[in-house]
Amino acid sequence: MMMTIPQTAEWLRQRDNFLIITHRRPDGDTIGCAGALAQGLREYGKSAFILYNSETTDRYLPYNQDYWAPEGYSPEYTITIDIASDELFPKNGSEYVGKISLSIDHHPSNTFYAQDDCLDGTCASCGEIIYDILMELSGTVSAVSAGCIYVALSTDTGCFAFANTTARTLRVAALCIEAGAPHMELNRKLFRTNTHGRVKLEGMIYSGLEFHCDDAVAIASITREMMESAGANEDDVDGIAAIPGSIEGVLVGITIRELTSTQDCKVSVRSSPTVDSHAICAHFGGGGHPMAAGFSLEKTVDEIRQGLLEVIGGFLPQQT
Repeated sequence: MMMTIPQTAEWLRQRDNFLIITHRRPDGDTIGCAGALAQGLREYGKSAFILYNSETTDRYLPYNQDYWAPEGYSPEYTITIDIASDELFPKNGSEYVGKISLSIDHHPSNTFYAQDDCLDGTCASCGEIIYDILMELSGTVSAVSAGCIYVALSTDTGCFAFANTTARTLRVAALCIEAGAPHMELNRKLFRTNTHGRVKLEGMIYSGLEFHCDDAVAIASITREMMESAGANEDDVDGIAAIPGSIEGVLVGITIRELTSTQDCKVSVRSSPTVDSHAICAHFGGGGHPMAAGFSLEKTVDEIRQGLLEVIGGFLPQQT
């Protein structure tokens, strides 16, 4: 059943013993929202834990590690955060496929795999939804929850620079700051601090950029060899998908990244308002938002690049 914010708050109010699940290769939105919800529920007197996610990087660990579920924990209700499909569950979350009580999400591509859903595809981040739920639940958001929500909001909007940022996003961010979110510290940590590995990797990406379709499409490739050569880790690739789309005149920026092998790749697509990123990724079995989406394929970088180039022209604005 699709629920409103008040209905979702009431749903939480009437239940207890929750397990919150974040998605595979977690980003700041799923991590921040999970931490904020777990903290808010505990402050309301509920038992709430987060399923341990082994892929959580050092950058985001502080916002979830205090809420990890103990071994053997048996929840009565399971809640997913920022997860459009059960295919995105972490490896240790597979046992909960078909058993999700509530999905809280902002992806229009959500497959409605949960028993109940709280979905708003107009939100730039799930953080906006979590803020509203906590305010409806208890009438307040603590400094701890506000900090987590700010992480969610800022990372999913590129520190409020991406086109998905709305006036509502900025209002919620301001309310979080008023509630005690350490925004200056978070902005410095998340957006103004680069490791040597990140700088080296960016240099390789810029030097290897490819342009296609009269420079309307830019493709960046990140191989495991590049990662090793740069000494880069998972934290160093956070937000890196924005690079190809930031170039003047580019309508579609594509990042193809090798993961566990040369035939295991993740593709991120970022686009201008004139191109539907979700439609491009849906063609390859993925999805997301109109201007930011992605998919994964068990193919090589070259095979994926060729596949994209064979169809990408059909998604570009037709010149008259």
